[in-house]
Amino acid sequence: MAKVQKIKSRLTQISNVKYEKGLFEAHKTNTPLDGLFSIDGGVPKATNWMVVGDPGVGKSTVTLDIIANAKKTGSKVLFISAEMNQVDLYLYVKRYPKFGELDIFFPQEIEDHECPKQVLEEILSEGYDIVLTDSFIELQETIRESGRMTRNSSEKYLLDLMYKHNLGDNKAKKFTSFLNIQQVNKGGTFVGSNKLKHMTTGMMEIRFVDERDQEERYVTFSKNRRGHVGKQMYFDLAASGDVTYDTERFKKAEGLKQLKKAEKEKIKKSGLQFDALFGLDKDKEESETTDK
Repeated sequence: MAKVQKIKSRLTQISNVKYEKGLFEAHKTNTPLDGLFSIDGGVPKATNWMVVGDPGVGKSTVTLDIIANAKKTGSKVLFISAEMNQVDLYLYVKRYPKFGELDIFFPQEIEDHECPKQVLEEILSEGYDIVLTDSFIELQETIRESGRMTRNSSEKYLLDLMYKHNLGDNKAKKFTSFLNIQQVNKGGTFVGSNKLKHMTTGMMEIRFVDERDQEERYVTFSKNRRGHVGKQMYFDLAASGDVTYDTERFKKAEGLKQLKKAEKEKIKKSGLQFDALFGLDKDKEESETTDK
């Protein structure tokens, strides 16, 4: 009997779950990517995103641009720079001045007598709307080495910490969303466990159209529980210090998709009308019945 009660206590009916209304809002970036992140537009609260892409394509720049624009709309953001140091970021900001106003945490500057897990937890406890980590695997390695943990246990620790802040367990009661840049191996495959892949709300991919000339580049989502997948938003890393998106090209591509879809439906409808006119659909049904 006690075992049955324990099993029942682990079960949940979604209709009985109560969440705050604000949990289902989104953080606006006022960029064309808002429409790719979610159907409602913007980075949804309490979500986790993995960002992968070709080397040198602009993963850091695009994601920094996202949180810098989100900050302009009132979101509280944090950049965890586990790869670039202060000198790297100083040179970066000279080209992209708006990145200079971001709050940045450098895990590599944690002193030897300090515990990285404790420092990270203290910083996140302040409460942020969006946290960008570059890269997730480097932050994981910092945690793993300092705590003498396995790769699996250090990954689990970070996933649990993210989930805790997704639910607003911080001083500001903010439902934190995480953008995590993740490395890929030489074959372009995502580095990390299946658990890490499955926990993510979406997988943002930033790619070159042709890796050989590295001229054109685009953002797409290969997985997205809140929005569209497969749509490509082309962009350019302008010398003016901003990320510019080719919205006209996007609209034309989407318009062409709609035309092709409408044409397919038209052909399908015509085929059905033809079958009905000549009784082919009836003959087909009789043939299938005879075969049985």
